[in-house]
Amino acid sequence: MNKDILTSLRPALVMTLLFALLLGVVYPLALTAIGQLVFPAQANGSLIRQDGKVVGSALIGQSFASDRYFHPRPSAAGKGYDAMASSGSNLGPTSRALVDRVKQDIAANRTSPNLVVPSDLVTASASGLDPHISPDAAFYQVSRVAQARGMATDRVRALVSASVERPLLGFLGEPRVNVLEINRRLDAIGATNNR
Repeated sequence: MNKDILTSLRPALVMTLLFALLLGVVYPLALTAIGQLVFPAQANGSLIRQDGKVVGSALIGQSFASDRYFHPRPSAAGKGYDAMASSGSNLGPTSRALVDRVKQDIAANRTSPNLVVPSDLVTASASGLDPHISPDAAFYQVSRVAQARGMATDRVRALVSASVERPLLGFLGEPRVNVLEINRRLDAIGATNNR
């Protein structure tokens, strides 16, 4: 009887070990190798380097508080843009805490009583790490950034227009502006002007 049980279990054990090896080791290593060969920048986190140092990722937002920079969406991830604590706030539309935070963000972003603050400047993304804002949110901040940097408003507006990333294939996604990239371009303009 024991011999019959071992004879019956052997194929199941062999198949389990084979598929564990195939799907747990070979397949992940093959995908990692393909990713490194075909898309090395993306496979390594889409890191942005400046002067040989990593300054961020094109995929993870950062906090910019100075008026000299474009501001990102608010973050609900940890203490702000903490990739280890990626999540939304889980606050619903009837939450007093959410309503108070949005009102505070509207007041902080309002530059004129006649202008409506774009919603993405006062609402966090689902992950809390979104590196992009809408073109409307970027254009809304043009006068503040231009004034803080002593630049012509038209020049900053042209920078925003040039920084808008279009939807993939013309229809996948929304037009967007990467906050880290546009702020790096601003700093590059400032460095050029100071020479």
